[in-house]
Amino acid sequence: MPSYEVHAIKYAERDAVRAEHFVGGDPHDTTPMPMDYFVWLIKDDAGKEWVVDTGFEQDDAQSRQRTLLRTAAEGVALLGVNPEKVTDVIMTHFHYDHAGGVSQFPNATFHAQDQEMSFATGRDMTRKAYSHAFNVRHVQELVGRVFDQRVAFHNGDAELAPGLTLHLIGGHTRGLQVVRVDTGHGVVVLASDASHYWANMDEGRPFPIIDDLSKMVEGWETLRQLAGPEGVIIPGHDPLVFDRFPSSSPDLKGIAIRLD
Repeated sequence: MPSYEVHAIKYAERDAVRAEHFVGGDPHDTTPMPMDYFVWLIKDDAGKEWVVDTGFEQDDAQSRQRTLLRTAAEGVALLGVNPEKVTDVIMTHFHYDHAGGVSQFPNATFHAQDQEMSFATGRDMTRKAYSHAFNVRHVQELVGRVFDQRVAFHNGDAELAPGLTLHLIGGHTRGLQVVRVDTGHGVVVLASDASHYWANMDEGRPFPIIDDLSKMVEGWETLRQLAGPEGVIIPGHDPLVFDRFPSSSPDLKGIAIRLD
């Protein structure tokens, strides 16, 4: 089985408070709890690369008042990856902050769940309660990739390579999937928005953007099972990853983290 290295790359940030991140929290809780935005990079020992999610671009940064630090393509380039040569991109889900850089990877096949494409192009998008977290341009670009035969659809769990698997969770969106990597020296589970922060799952307090609350809560246990007793679960937006894991290299401190 190959061995893998796994990196988280911070591409954007915003100031926030605790009350914004939990269902049922005190709306007056103004304790600072900033949000970091990440894409992830997986490399095997033969030089194969997988990018996980594509971030957002300047249009979303402006309209949603986020601070864009670098694009996904610029982020992976810091780790020596040419975005034009990336052949596989895993889409955990299609929210604006995870699916905004499709065009940055022109030669990639995009791995997505059937349910996520149906969700993002179906009747639920007529309701602002769902559609507010999507950008129609991103969805249109992904549909274009379907017609270019550049989307690999998965119906539930799937193996992309030995030790590299996708797992349908749902909850946050209809087709949210997480990535499990058996690196050869431990298991890393990229939870994406199955748990935005460690606190969501550790405290049993869901993030407020929800498609199915039951699946979101059940998903935390699935994450634990996927990681096992010795593995690590990496939340989708938690700045604490910088405290718990080393930098990918000394010159990328505060930008990229080595997770394996």
